[in-house]
Amino acid sequence: MNSQSPLDLLRDLDVRCRQHALNLPSPIETKEEWLGVGFRMGEKLFVASLVEVAEILYYPSLSKVPGTKPWVCGIANVRGNLLPVLDLRGFLGTPSHLERQSRVLVVNHENVYSGLVVDQVLGLKHFLQESHQKRIADLDGAYKPYMQGTFENKEGEWNVFSMHKLAESPQFLHVAY
Repeated sequence: MNSQSPLDLLRDLDVRCRQHALNLPSPIETKEEWLGVGFRMGEKLFVASLVEVAEILYYPSLSKVPGTKPWVCGIANVRGNLLPVLDLRGFLGTPSHLERQSRVLVVNHENVYSGLVVDQVLGLKHFLQESHQKRIADLDGAYKPYMQGTFENKEGEWNVFSMHKLAESPQFLHVAY
């Protein structure tokens, strides 16, 4: 019969378990990833943070809104909510031409609920956070207040467009003549 105390038995068991245990795998180094919605306006590539785009819509049926600036396309009923639809390129100086691949990016930020027409949505884009560059690409001056640097990948240079900065802009909020 064994005369070891229960505590001694537990210590002995612990020692034997540690001697035969496998080492834990080495921690894998992970890098922080930045996710965004890629889109095209003209020939330029843009990406907006995934948290700044509420949803992506096909171009909806619109009702015109009289007395508004030319870049206001109209207002749509989206699942019972009235959504102002605005031509983003038109706001920035060059009106869009609706194409089959034109889409509406919905922004919902600080009581600004709007749809922004872009030429094409290019899907979800993944970038390493460390690859973000602060420099602003060579763009028309109207774009610059809404730019937050660039990312680059095999597809090209992606200009980071801040939908939140746009939604906070007094010029953007002033849609009437």
